[in-house]
Amino acid sequence: MLDVVTLGEAMIRLATPVGEALESASSLELRVAGSEANVAIIVARMGFRAGWISKLPDDPLGRRIAAEVRRHGVDISRVVWVSQGRTGLYFIERVPTPRSVTVYYDRAGSACAALTPEEVDWAYVRSARWVHVTGITPALSPSCAAVVVRMLEEARSSGIPTSLDINYRRKLWSPERARETLEPLFGMVHILIVAQEDAREMLCLDGDAAEIASRLWAQWRLKAAIVTAGPQGAYLSDHNGMHHEPALQAVEVDPIGRGDAFAAGVLWGALEGDVRVGLRYGVALAAIAQATRGDIPWCTRQDVLQILTGGKSRPRR
Repeated sequence: MLDVVTLGEAMIRLATPVGEALESASSLELRVAGSEANVAIIVARMGFRAGWISKLPDDPLGRRIAAEVRRHGVDISRVVWVSQGRTGLYFIERVPTPRSVTVYYDRAGSACAALTPEEVDWAYVRSARWVHVTGITPALSPSCAAVVVRMLEEARSSGIPTSLDINYRRKLWSPERARETLEPLFGMVHILIVAQEDAREMLCLDGDAAEIASRLWAQWRLKAAIVTAGPQGAYLSDHNGMHHEPALQAVEVDPIGRGDAFAAGVLWGALEGDVRVGLRYGVALAAIAQATRGDIPWCTRQDVLQILTGGKSRPRR
């Protein structure tokens, strides 16, 4: 039995050297990244059995993605391989303050965007202890939206708990279309994760993070509603009331991937029976991700626990 199964697109990430614009960069750093793949990788690195479903072209870039996800211990046996199609790309322009990091997508028409419900091994999904999806996949195409709905239905019919990280991408769709597509899913999940700014823009919810979490929990009868608020940390609303987990300070080496690391921490806690503890894991993993180049925090479960117990960063020698 797998602990977590997730599904979504992974892409090739091409980043400029820090301080260089895309217009002037003479080289780009290539890495593999994708929200759901990131979560599966981190969950696996924390000692759980994770599976990732996607659709990849059988070419050098598709094989690079598969190899990278697999090297962390994630099961990729249910990836759908196609002889034709393309791999999605995204470019990161890493220019520091006063400008901001900017992402440019080149992912339209990717192989994963053509994934259909008929191509997914649903028995594999039903073998998991937990199913995790994000709001990115439904934005890729109508068929991908249908896959996510089916995934949640399969989990619900099998009594498998589920989580949805809204992960709103304004460059993929409008707030109105995102809300119309994602809100019907809220009643199908146990844990909902959303960033405060996304809740305001996409869900039209005013108030602070704690107020938004309370409203989401009460309206959709969730096991837990979690709202992240950047440097203010994360807020969780459940039947026991409100819980706040402060963020951990970390040097910002690479801000991309913090949210996925946080979500993986929440799943860690949920799998061990305590979502509130999962928030502690989440803020620690997010801090490590922020201080690590690339989307993946290269750390172990022991590293996270050491941070949370106040362990000092002393040389290991």
